[in-house]
Amino acid sequence: MGLNRAKQDVKRDARELKSTTDVLERWSQSLKPVDSRWVTAALTWQQQPNQGVIGFYDEVYPPLLKQIQDPPWLLFWHGRQELLQQQCVALVGSRKASHSGLQTADWFARDCTQADLVVVSGLAMGIDAQAHSTAVEMGKTIAVLGTGIDKIYPPRNRQLHRLISHQGLIVSEFPPGVSARMDHFPRRNRIISGLSKGVVVIEAAKRSGSMSTALAAINEGRHVGAVPGSLYAREYEGCHWLIRQGAELISTSQDIISWFGQIALPEMSAADDEHWQQESLANTNLFANVGSEPTSVDQLVERSGLSAAKVTEQLLLLELQGAVAAVPGGYIKVGRR
Repeated sequence: MGLNRAKQDVKRDARELKSTTDVLERWSQSLKPVDSRWVTAALTWQQQPNQGVIGFYDEVYPPLLKQIQDPPWLLFWHGRQELLQQQCVALVGSRKASHSGLQTADWFARDCTQADLVVVSGLAMGIDAQAHSTAVEMGKTIAVLGTGIDKIYPPRNRQLHRLISHQGLIVSEFPPGVSARMDHFPRRNRIISGLSKGVVVIEAAKRSGSMSTALAAINEGRHVGAVPGSLYAREYEGCHWLIRQGAELISTSQDIISWFGQIALPEMSAADDEHWQQESLANTNLFANVGSEPTSVDQLVERSGLSAAKVTEQLLLLELQGAVAAVPGGYIKVGRR
């Protein structure tokens, strides 16, 4: 904790040492004192099962995180600590995500976990929450907090926080009891990128926390990818800017998985594909006229040549199948078909 408050040159030189003992021998007189309540909170935190504190010199400290310019000296954790030793990818994006953005986050998180990758994000609303919600089903997600490890922020993610603490992993560099502050979140973002081999931005304004995470990844020489969107949508301005700066254009989950070598997703068998075609209405003329932008029922009646009653009936069936979704302004296509 004293090193967290030390000068940058002290931190830099300390990283060249091999143990906490070496640090104390060299700088015991110059390390800044720490409020005793935070020390007590840290010691108390370690007394409960499935939670604890990892120091920079511990063997289980994440190797990729140790390589960044300003790694945290302590990591408080709650959940499955072994996830820190697995291959990770960060999925981040807008808190006010569109239906399309949430759908993309779900798709990428599901495929990445099926490829045995751990999905890292910041437990914010929107893209972060969707990525965590999907990945935690496989027990393959790490949530990095900008608060003390025991704080739930935002409060709406209380249930998701609890689920991740049991089936995934929650980490923070802040001791128990530390509340949210604006300057904590850029610090959180460097840990998100530091744990990960690459960062994927799914919907982001040009000035946003997601861009902070992506820039941290660029500075550390990690992979950075961005999902393109509508030229008229402000929520994709950050993604388009990243692509112009040299970030990889991400159009499928395999683009992400390829960062990790020869990992491939299992392909749908011919029998499964034939069964899906027989059971689904997704090959109908109506479905062909639904796109990624909202299409109204009146437009679908005009384009498909079907009656309003028939369009409404088939839209309901398609919605139940998960092929389309009702959004403000009409219906949009869901999935990767």
